[in-house]
Amino acid sequence: MGAFIRSYLFRFLLLGVCILFTSFVFKDKPTLYIIGDSTVRNGDGTGKNGQWGWGNFIADYFDTTKINIENHAIGGRSSRTFITEGRWDTILSKLKKGDFVIMQFGHNDAGPLDDTARARGTIRGIGNESKDIYNPITKKREMVYTYGWYMRKYLEDTRAKKAISIVCSPIPRDDWQDGKVKRSDSTYGGWAKQVAQSGGAYFIDLNNKIAEQYEMLGQEKVKTFFPADHTHTNKEGAQLNAKIVVEELRRLSGRPLKKYFLPSVPQ
Repeated sequence: MGAFIRSYLFRFLLLGVCILFTSFVFKDKPTLYIIGDSTVRNGDGTGKNGQWGWGNFIADYFDTTKINIENHAIGGRSSRTFITEGRWDTILSKLKKGDFVIMQFGHNDAGPLDDTARARGTIRGIGNESKDIYNPITKKREMVYTYGWYMRKYLEDTRAKKAISIVCSPIPRDDWQDGKVKRSDSTYGGWAKQVAQSGGAYFIDLNNKIAEQYEMLGQEKVKTFFPADHTHTNKEGAQLNAKIVVEELRRLSGRPLKKYFLPSVPQ
């Protein structure tokens, strides 16, 4: 009987050790979710058309044994349609305490609210205005809100999941005036900042940070980053933008992502 009890206890202890080991090794890692438009992830994300988004190169700076990186950005979407198409709900179904959401919207929000091509626009500003429309794409009635309303929803939903929000102002276009890159401080860049500040989220002023870098490089060099139009970057341009995003992530107050960065920075 003594031998039987000892054998039983040994098996019980071994099982406990295995459970603890498995729990430690396979403990859920936090995830950094990236959401936005084609300047964050272009096409299928493989650069088939020679165009890339900055979100494609963020993982190069992180230790992915410690944090997951998921780029859910998709071309053509606005702060509104990323929600109405159910893409945000897909992320919310997985979002958990300790995760991060970095977001950049604005390039497509200035479009019409109810055109037959996209119907993706939002009402300008950050107020609570709304407009009831017939959406010719979904063929349903839809209440459309301001850019700020949709951005606040991302922040509120993320906070409810005890995750961390990081808002980015939209990257600048290859659009110059008198030797300077045009900024969006009075529109989507400024609105993104206001929403982040009022919503207690982190904010990265990509619009100005990247514009400053473009001006240092010069208009002729920057032109090479935009092979097809003045909005979508090639690989070199996207890598530059990703580098700036990461530099700004490193500078965030409290450095919430500090322990997840790789010790060496890709060149």
